[in-house]
Amino acid sequence: MLISEEYRKQQAQLHATMQYGVTGREFAPDVARIMAQLDASELLDYGAGSRLSLKAGLDELGVKGYEYRPYEPAVPQYAETPEPCSFVCCIDVLEHIEPELLDNVLDDLQRVTQGVGFFTIHSGPANKTLPDGRNAHLIQEGPQWWLPKIMQRWELQSFQRRKRGFQVIVTVK
Repeated sequence: MLISEEYRKQQAQLHATMQYGVTGREFAPDVARIMAQLDASELLDYGAGSRLSLKAGLDELGVKGYEYRPYEPAVPQYAETPEPCSFVCCIDVLEHIEPELLDNVLDDLQRVTQGVGFFTIHSGPANKTLPDGRNAHLIQEGPQWWLPKIMQRWELQSFQRRKRGFQVIVTVK
């Protein structure tokens, strides 16, 4: 299981707002650069949100010639189990995962990442709360906590601290 039904409903409620699931646009320049380096013909946006902000950011940058595949379990039209992809982005998603299901989600993310992954993780509290009152970032841990979990599943190619967390580029082991 990747998400409990109760949590999926809470996430769906938040995704119905305009201010949730919009970080992808911020990372679009980084993603566009990686896509160009890889000559990527496909992109799986794992945890795409309801606004598909990464796609919108790539469109604004004029990135063309690739298949965009969103996956978002809280949005019915994007909730179908994703197929593996040669380039996978998971942008500010993992900190939202239910802690007891994190290994399942990381294993699924490993399953779908056939080549390169670009993952960003926010390491502190979110500015938003869930309908049940919890902070929207269920996991608030730094790189020292996350990196062993990542490196257990992928080869770490790049690590970069960001203002509110960090990003990694990984490849299949």
